[in-house]
Amino acid sequence: MSKYKKWLAAGAVMLSAGLFAACSSSQSQVKSGYKPSVKLSQTYDNPNKTSSTYNNGTLKVAEFNNSPFAGITDPVLQSNAEDQDMFDPGGNDQLFFVNSKNEIVNGGLANLSLDKKAKTATVTVRNNAKWSNGMPVTAKDVEYAYEVLGNKNSNSQQFSPDMQDIQGMAAYHAGKASSISGITMPKGPKGKVAVLHFTTFAPSLKYSGNSVMWDSVEPYEYEKNVPIAKLSSSNQVRKNPIFTGPYKLSKMVDGESTSWVPNKYYFGKKPQIQHINIQVVSEDDFAASLKSKKFDFPITNGQSSEYPNVKNLSDYTIVGKEGTGYDYFGFNLGHLDTKTQTSVMDPNAKMGNVKLRQAMMYALDQGALVKKFDYGMGWFPNTLISPYFKQYYNSKTPYYKYNMSKAEKLLDQAGYKKHGKWRTQPNGKPLTINFGAMQATSSQTAEYNYYLQQWHKLGLNVQYAGGKPMEMNKFYDTLEKPKQSQMDIFAGAFGVNAEPTPTGIYGADASFNMGHFVTKKNTQLMDNMNNDKAWNNSYRVKQFKDWQTYMAQQAAYVPTSMTMNWTPVNHRVKGYSVASDDNEFWSNLALTASNPK
Repeated sequence: MSKYKKWLAAGAVMLSAGLFAACSSSQSQVKSGYKPSVKLSQTYDNPNKTSSTYNNGTLKVAEFNNSPFAGITDPVLQSNAEDQDMFDPGGNDQLFFVNSKNEIVNGGLANLSLDKKAKTATVTVRNNAKWSNGMPVTAKDVEYAYEVLGNKNSNSQQFSPDMQDIQGMAAYHAGKASSISGITMPKGPKGKVAVLHFTTFAPSLKYSGNSVMWDSVEPYEYEKNVPIAKLSSSNQVRKNPIFTGPYKLSKMVDGESTSWVPNKYYFGKKPQIQHINIQVVSEDDFAASLKSKKFDFPITNGQSSEYPNVKNLSDYTIVGKEGTGYDYFGFNLGHLDTKTQTSVMDPNAKMGNVKLRQAMMYALDQGALVKKFDYGMGWFPNTLISPYFKQYYNSKTPYYKYNMSKAEKLLDQAGYKKHGKWRTQPNGKPLTINFGAMQATSSQTAEYNYYLQQWHKLGLNVQYAGGKPMEMNKFYDTLEKPKQSQMDIFAGAFGVNAEPTPTGIYGADASFNMGHFVTKKNTQLMDNMNNDKAWNNSYRVKQFKDWQTYMAQQAAYVPTSMTMNWTPVNHRVKGYSVASDDNEFWSNLALTASNPK
């Protein structure tokens, strides 16, 4: 299964005393909802024997989502986790294998060699690497992924500003060059070697999912006659995609399901199961569909609110590990300059006052909310970096702990005075704040209503953008506009890569920076994470920790919950693991019965 594409010392940013509230002992953090209480194994060890008869059946996988999947098969062009899930058996065209530390190792579709002195990364594609239509994987396929990523007309949200460390990428991304000078193919486009030349050589290059180097290939020969601007709507991506992973697509019902059969050209371990079906299912049917044994496991992470309903199912075992992604609040602080493709903060933005943002966070008892609805599977985080990243996570960054009196005081200080029921802007004009949220489960909707209730208690006239939670695709279509005024604060979720450098989410050029938060300090701290000094690990760790505290202070993006990545696995499944170094997830799976038990 693909790994998702997801810090305080001396000299750190100093905050005024008492601005945040810290939480103390580990036990009190669990009781307060600041740490998970459930512990899980990363594997399900099925002792039963498999057979060719069972494996000739169909593995039944659920994608729990309230929206149809968009149908973008190309990892470069995908903008949500649902598409990635639906096409995951195809391997997401990933280049590299990793070890338990998420470090890139040999053995995958390609090997990687780093030369710090020369500032180069050499990608060598294995000789027997082929696409699912039998075409060879080439050096041009490695290079072409960057052409699509960096092309200003591709609309790829996966492009990271850090990729401009590749020589010539900045000029190409700006439309000033027709090719990327810093990617060479010494044995020709049809060879197996691509060399990336960098201006800055980042220590994150050692890890899969880093923000500097893309880790999938793009089938150039198959797509070369399609203009990059039209690639996302092409038959090559939408109707007849090809893959490099263990399975190939056999059928797709738009928005509803995908079906898979083994890819005979796969370079790696031969898949054991002959048929896979992935079906989109309403989130409200999570527990019922498992109780009725319709599915072997969900490819989506379990909803924490559903944990009590499935934890005691006799024919399923729950496996999982600490998650790297998070739910968050974002504030609309500016717009995207379409000429430079960079975010710009508006000094007159409605939500531009940091005390307003902080006050809205203090008005929420997020710890109690997580404890109530996540049943020990989730926790209220203090930073935008998960504790999964042990060396980079800053446990000392204080929380936005519930304090309504502090929230009121901050608004009073900032000039948001009460006139009747509602507070007004400092200039005396009425203040209406539009809250953007996605259609979700009943428990998530209850959380949204709680937010409105608390903000109303604070005297802020906050209402749903559009009058109610939005369908997911409409929500993101709105947020992704260069400039929008429909949402002032929004509730979203980010998946985070196995290497946590946040530039791809919060950089000035990052498409995912949909709140358009940009400051010199933010840019500098993120740049410091991968500069030449960052090869000294203690220096790099400090930059991560300083960044977390700075972002907490700014309250432009505030995490609301993190959860365990957990999955109920039916007892007919053998070989299931969520370990980071399970590079052959789909090929390792087998069946020990004809149907889910």
